[in-house]
Amino acid sequence: MFLYLEEMIYYIIVFIYGLIFGSFLNVCISRIPKGESIVFVKSHCIKCNKSIRWYDMIPLFSYIALKGRCRNCKSKISLQYPIIEVLNGLLYVLTFMVKGWSLTTCLYCFVISALIVLSVIDFRTYTINIWINIFIFFMGAVKLIIEIIKSNNFSLILNYIAGLCVVSGFLLILYFVTSGKGIGMGDINLMAAAGFFLGWKLVILAFLLGCVFGAVIHLLMIKFYKQDRVLAFGPYLSLGILISMLYGDRIISWYINYIYK
Repeated sequence: MFLYLEEMIYYIIVFIYGLIFGSFLNVCISRIPKGESIVFVKSHCIKCNKSIRWYDMIPLFSYIALKGRCRNCKSKISLQYPIIEVLNGLLYVLTFMVKGWSLTTCLYCFVISALIVLSVIDFRTYTINIWINIFIFFMGAVKLIIEIIKSNNFSLILNYIAGLCVVSGFLLILYFVTSGKGIGMGDINLMAAAGFFLGWKLVILAFLLGCVFGAVIHLLMIKFYKQDRVLAFGPYLSLGILISMLYGDRIISWYINYIYK
């Protein structure tokens, strides 16, 4: 019973950290498309432009306390802010539950946060910021170093390099064949970075899942919500990457056992 309560406390702490990082993700989502600094510009209301006090920036709780309105001009605060914060917190908890308590799990959480930012920005602007992809690639490099230190097996590099090339290489060919109309360079860079983080097996699964999600969900959005036919592929690829990160090994094992049963 004590161990159960102790574990619950750990998960609550993880959730709180997820909320805090989620608040920062909202800053990134708001400022990156505008080219604004995510560090040196003070937080301010986008309507009245007045600086936000520190006690009005407590993740989730400030939104509830202010009843979703700016303290100064009383304009409505977008639901995006609490949704992103809670989503990030819940995904952090889920990641630790699935992957266990390790430094590598923290890297998974950071990549998930990057995918949230990437997805929202791409959905709104049809662009994927290169620095988000570089960040994911860097997380893959850190993950590789950790795994090499643990196993003392330098051949792991081959799996990461294969992951870097296997899907992105295919998409790059598609890019040139279609003169850039079939796929965007941001999507190619995303799959390269994700492949370096996941390895070749999981990135192929992530890409296949992303294609399925993109085809099904986007068609439904076109039919029922009159969504533009132009596809922002990043959010669907990100969902595929997320599932592959958390459950990819299980999915692949199930598939192999099913085929050879």
